Amino acid sequence: MTFLQITCIGINRVICYVGRAATWMALALMIVIIFDVVSRRFFVLGSTKLQELEWHLHTVLFIFCLGYAFLANTHVRIDLFRSRISKRLQSWIELIGCLCFVVPYCGILLYNGIGFAVESYVSNEVSSAGTGLSDRWIVKSALAAGLGMLMLAGISVALRQFIVLFGSAEAEAAIAQSLQRDVGHLEDEPDAEKD
Repeated sequence: MTFLQITCIGINRVICYVGRAATWMALALMIVIIFDVVSRRFFVLGSTKLQELEWHLHTVLFIFCLGYAFLANTHVRIDLFRSRISKRLQSWIELIGCLCFVVPYCGILLYNGIGFAVESYVSNEVSSAGTGLSDRWIVKSALAAGLGMLMLAGISVALRQFIVLFGSAEAEAAIAQSLQRDVGHLEDEPDAEKD
């Protein structure tokens, strides 16, 4: 295995692990929402903390699953145009898109997100609501970490497309098999037409 293959597969595994772990936030989110609705409806207990906890859990669920969705090829595409071009041109577009847009954009957001999280921690930022949650730095740190995972996913996809364009068929197949195992499915496997 080449260094690029090992790097790509390693990044994929980390992102898939984090994405799967983050999906458990959906269960926590459902429990908090049900408790909030029932307590408000039947016991007339409104809670700002519960409502803020809902959007914090939703943020963590969404932001940590972005990289996983990008790896699994479940993000939005313009399929009208994509279906009419060759697999090789698709790989070029994906590579250029990752290197020129996804990775730099996430890098800028990550840089600023870390600054916001540190500033929030240093100032001991709390909710603007009097009875809201404290430690606002936690959700801001989650935003920065999730964007870091998305940037890693962009790097991994760029490496995969580089291998598709310039590597061997065996290397491409090894990465596709690893992704199949880690993600569970692939929308457009690069070597699907070769079999």
